[in-house]
Amino acid sequence: MNLYEHTIIARQDVSPSQLKQITEKYSKIVQKNQGNVVKFEEWGLMNLSYLIKKNKKGNYLHFKIEANGKIIDELEKTEKIDKNLLRFLTVKVKKFDLETEYFNKSDDKETQRKK
Repeated sequence: MNLYEHTIIARQDVSPSQLKQITEKYSKIVQKNQGNVVKFEEWGLMNLSYLIKKNKKGNYLHFKIEANGKIIDELEKTEKIDKNLLRFLTVKVKKFDLETEYFNKSDDKETQRKK
């Protein structure tokens, strides 16, 4: 099995319940095809560098997936059709970093206090 980091950017006007449905939808696709979602992170609403389909912000969802290449093809095929998504990116990695949470807001506050 290969290791992948898969990031999805959903539209800014998507409700929290719709975000949960998107997360479940793509997790089920991975599990249905004998893959495994090792870790899921919701990075939240962040500014985009440039307008994408008239959106200034996007909701970021990040999956760490253990799967084969066919599952990634299936995921990306489904994501191309989904109207709630702006972009997606899949990167093949050699090893997961499961300890660091890059967009955890409580960590940001603690590091500012220490400085």
